[in-house]
Amino acid sequence: MSDTPIGLIAGSKSLPLLFAKEARQRGERLAAVAFEGETDPGLAALVHTISWVKVGQLGKMLHVLAQHRVRQCVMLGQIAPKNLFDLRPDLRAMAILLRLKERNAHSIFGAIAAELAKEGIELVPAVPWLQPWMPREGYGCGPRITSETREDVAFGLRMARETSRLEIGQCVVVKRGTVLAVEAFEGTDECLERGGRLAGKDGGAIAVKVAKPGHDFRFDIPCVGPMTLAVCKRAGVAVLAVEARRTLLLDLESFESEARRLGISVVAMDSSEILSC
Repeated sequence: MSDTPIGLIAGSKSLPLLFAKEARQRGERLAAVAFEGETDPGLAALVHTISWVKVGQLGKMLHVLAQHRVRQCVMLGQIAPKNLFDLRPDLRAMAILLRLKERNAHSIFGAIAAELAKEGIELVPAVPWLQPWMPREGYGCGPRITSETREDVAFGLRMARETSRLEIGQCVVVKRGTVLAVEAFEGTDECLERGGRLAGKDGGAIAVKVAKPGHDFRFDIPCVGPMTLAVCKRAGVAVLAVEARRTLLLDLESFESEARRLGISVVAMDSSEILSC
């Protein structure tokens, strides 16, 4: 076990916990920084040290990581958008916010990475630790999709790539060659709900989620999980397509079981074709 811990900047939901469990199995030590009101308190049992800060306390976060001699760290989990924009920044956070021309999640997190680098801390992608949960081409679970559905998924892929390229959102809902909903600031779940409603009583909507071109996996890994499937079922979304090697399936065993139980087709696709089980 290395004496130098890996830093973990942990937002909400289960992804920081999944990373911590994998790192622990590898015998790695973690020094976590958690956010009050956001991070799951259960993370404390999975890491070597944990320090709680408020969203916006950049100076304190950097001090904690430096105190534990962290040289590499990962950033995982979500910070609620309302908290990201309503934060009460400390002096160091205020300084970077004043320098930013655009205050979106990517620009803010990019500025945080630059501040980490000033302290000799490299922000790295968590992908090497999480690859077992990122499906390859050919992955699928739930009912097999038809050739007609495959065409709609390919259409949705083209649309999702374009909306993500434009920094609008990474998920779209389509049906029979028509875009029903596009994810924006409201997030994936509400996009699925809206798209399902617009699909009509007969359902059959198809959701496609991708990583954007040049996606920076240090700041964000596209994720779907059992809760995503529950939203799909409630909304009438019959197919969930994700991008192979670039999407994380949370709680994999439960995810696959739920896909079969709910009758939702899940497929992983590469850059040129859609592949099902």
